Amino acid sequence: MINLIDSHAHLDHVENLDIALKESEKAGVSAVLAVSTDLKAMKRNLEIKKQYGSPLKDCGDDRCIKIYLGLGVHPGDIKAEELEESYEFMWQNIQDADVVGEIGLDFWYKWVRKDDAKHREQREVFRRQLEIAKEFDKPVVIHTRGTWKECLATVKEFGIKSANFHWYSGPVDVLEEIIKSGYYVSAGPALAFSPQSREAISHAPIEQTLIETDSPVFFNYPEEMGGGFTATPKDVFKALTAYSQLKNIAPEKAAETLNRNAIKFMKGLS
Repeated sequence: MINLIDSHAHLDHVENLDIALKESEKAGVSAVLAVSTDLKAMKRNLEIKKQYGSPLKDCGDDRCIKIYLGLGVHPGDIKAEELEESYEFMWQNIQDADVVGEIGLDFWYKWVRKDDAKHREQREVFRRQLEIAKEFDKPVVIHTRGTWKECLATVKEFGIKSANFHWYSGPVDVLEEIIKSGYYVSAGPALAFSPQSREAISHAPIEQTLIETDSPVFFNYPEEMGGGFTATPKDVFKALTAYSQLKNIAPEKAAETLNRNAIKFMKGLS
């Protein structure tokens, strides 16, 4: 049986989490990285790691889900009134975190596109969190749309050793620079049908690729592919299937390398 690591999920938003994790464990999911988007999510995901990270009480001896933790403020979830409390929470609990994330820049939101003040706010929040990652030598999970080049330049400016540009769908030239910098890109179930994701991952070496679900995102699969579904960590196997078909690599072989990459990323190894 293939075991897989889901390198990016929002467990704080997953409904019936206990059931979802047990189903995922039975499907072969061995670990999940729970990323955060705001202060509420950070608090909840820390609780989840403490509750389930030991691991599930009734799981088998050979397969038990491990929960990894990401602490961070997403560029689309910035709440000015709680930023200082968010930074303080990150500082106080950083030793329980495996990564800083999900953080980054995203100027594609309608309320951000032409608002220079929002651009400045996102940049400030991003840099504050990169300072924390640098201080504690933590890997970072990057969210970026339309700001790929700036995000990469900022991550490199801070000397971050390990970074994953999650659900990468940006230009190939920036992707090549990400790869040259020793960082990772990831893809999820959308790899089965998204031209942008397929184009990017087709150019990314497997040694610097991760797979994920971004649970509980809804994936609008075509009817001929089974129809749409709201992802849980078990759907990382859909990402593996799409990846294996795109790259023409046996699923077992791909899973071995992709899992190894996820562990190396979260340990800050290149």
